Amino acid sequence: MLTVTKTMDGDVVVLHLAGRLDGQTENTLTDFTQSEHKAGTRFLLLDISKVDMLTSAGLRSLHTIYKLYSPKREIEEWENKNPNEPYKSAYFKLAGAAPEIYYILNIAGFLHNIPLFADLNEGLQSFKK
Repeated sequence: MLTVTKTMDGDVVVLHLAGRLDGQTENTLTDFTQSEHKAGTRFLLLDISKVDMLTSAGLRSLHTIYKLYSPKREIEEWENKNPNEPYKSAYFKLAGAAPEIYYILNIAGFLHNIPLFADLNEGLQSFKK
């Protein structure tokens, strides 16, 4: 089971996730974020402090969201100007990962491109810089 609740902080949509992000719930998150994007959301922060399981299907969902919220042209420009440096999304960020979730994100390479902050407040502050 995965619950998703939404709050706003200025023009940043914050989705608070609780439960499992796996094959049974990945579409819940992906559909929610696609609807938000279609409605005009450009800045998304996922509060994952209450996610207690993350599987490969959950990672697939995060990858889909990353691609949706990270402009391809901007990534290409970054790569041309900064070869050998990974692009970090300014539009899609994560906050509050438990150690076991952090480990999964790190070992899978997601933290190269998706910023992760210790808590919700740090994540929100990162959008204001």
